[in-house]
Amino acid sequence: MDNQEKIRILISFGGKLRELRLAKGFTQEQLANELGVEISQISRIERGVINTSVTTLYAIAKTLKIDVAQLFLFDTL
Repeated sequence: MDNQEKIRILISFGGKLRELRLAKGFTQEQLANELGVEISQISRIERGVINTSVTTLYAIAKTLKIDVAQLFLFDTL
């Protein structure tokens, strides 16, 4: 997997997270507070700037009350 593909995946993942977060009625601030992280971390994940950990993904899914697999149901750009 080349670097461009990794970037596309991160951006697509971030977009999916934003979509699910908004559908569940959370602001970035509310999600960050529930997870015990900075708002900027949620923002960076949603913009595809950082590659987050598996434990953070699990915590996000649990907080949003979704199956973790839903976070990966996206098409890459």
